Amino acid sequence: MAGNSIDWEPVSTPAALLKQKFGFEDFRPAQKQVVDLVMAGRNVLGVMPTGSGKSLCFQLPGLALPGLTLVVSPLIALMKDQVDRLQEIGIPASVINSTVPRHIQQDRLEAAMSGALKILYVAPERFQNEDFRSALKRIRVSLFAVDEAHCVSMWGHDFRPDYLRLRKVIAELGKPPVIALTATATPAVREDIVKQLGIEGAIEIVSGFDRRVLESAFRLGEALGLNMAGPIEKPVRLEQLEVLLNQLKATLVT
Repeated sequence: MAGNSIDWEPVSTPAALLKQKFGFEDFRPAQKQVVDLVMAGRNVLGVMPTGSGKSLCFQLPGLALPGLTLVVSPLIALMKDQVDRLQEIGIPASVINSTVPRHIQQDRLEAAMSGALKILYVAPERFQNEDFRSALKRIRVSLFAVDEAHCVSMWGHDFRPDYLRLRKVIAELGKPPVIALTATATPAVREDIVKQLGIEGAIEIVSGFDRRVLESAFRLGEALGLNMAGPIEKPVRLEQLEVLLNQLKATLVT
């Protein structure tokens, strides 16, 4: 990707993009709430189950807004998958993480600086590099997206120290609107996410499962022979539960 102009003609609204680029007729309820808030320039913390379309909550505003959307994610395979899908539908997106050779990282960073990208996925450890952070300051970042946002909280089940740099990075970029997304976060973790990112006053949108579904998931897990209460590491138990919850979400008759 070269040159100083972007080969991208944005559609005016996220709703139009949803249909024309992604092929969906309608938003899911929580998606629309989050997207509308982001488009209004608000900081948002979204807690939405896996499979609920979290990525569209930053991809759609990222395409509708001017400038670059910077997406922080610790999941290398997921970043690659999302970027591949965006590129397949003609959206200028790229990724910088430890799997990308240094000279290609530089090329992609220069593409972002020139305006040739709309969405750039970045692994959190990149922010250890002062030169990288300095280069980002020369980019118009219109939206700062934090995926797997529970990783910023020491109370979360997958705390990552590199996420603690994000508050400073957000300030260095002029405090663009922030969208923080996670599939699982207790009230204490949500409070800590907002504090650690420096987005006090962020609006929280929680789209989860009610207690009835949670209890049913544990019963189903036990029936399937999963050890839902034994000496298993907490992240593993949460992953097991998440799979069960999504199965129940799809089949539950209320």
